[in-house]
Amino acid sequence: MKKEILVISLGGSIIIPEKVDINFLKDFRKIILSYKDKYQFIISTGGGYIAREYAKAAGQIAKVEQEDKDWLGIHCTRLNAHLIRTIFSEHAYAKVIKDPTRKINTTKPVVVAAGYKPGSSSDYDAVLLAKLFKAKKILNLTNIDYVYNKDPSKHTFAKPLKEVSWKQYRKIIPPEFEYGMHTPFDPVASKIAEKLKMQVAIINGHKLKQIKNYLDKKAFIGSVIK
Repeated sequence: MKKEILVISLGGSIIIPEKVDINFLKDFRKIILSYKDKYQFIISTGGGYIAREYAKAAGQIAKVEQEDKDWLGIHCTRLNAHLIRTIFSEHAYAKVIKDPTRKINTTKPVVVAAGYKPGSSSDYDAVLLAKLFKAKKILNLTNIDYVYNKDPSKHTFAKPLKEVSWKQYRKIIPPEFEYGMHTPFDPVASKIAEKLKMQVAIINGHKLKQIKNYLDKKAFIGSVIK
């Protein structure tokens, strides 16, 4: 039976909120391996908290160009990716993918990818990977339960959106990508995903049952952008 290809954008702040979340990674590994006969997983890691800390530290010490901050973030995503690849060991493709436009051939159930180039995000990388591997679905594991019609950190009565069109979603978020921005899925990646008619599911990475429900194609707590 041919496996379904699924790209997972794994937020760096899920991997390392402040230190490596070992319990999450154990559970995540267990879930992925339990579905390895059904899916081929392409996992793109973010930099998250640690990337922002490095960029912040550099900026407090010296005048730092944005491109240099981007490279700090990219290397943080690559370190996170090596951690993920390592815990999947023999089940994963031997190298971390650093160019999401270059095709690879593998029968391994897990492929791990990391940051590509300055000015882009892990969401953008995930979309390029989906295009490369001909996947139509991206699972974005982050630290929120839903996409909201307004920023819930600023608006008490922000409304969760269980299903939203790309057109509607792009009206909610800023039009351009900015380093360190907090959006469920970034604007540049969103434009490409809309053009390629991709579907992105936003799920709280700590809600393991909801990840399973999604993989089983059952109802889940989260949002779908399509």
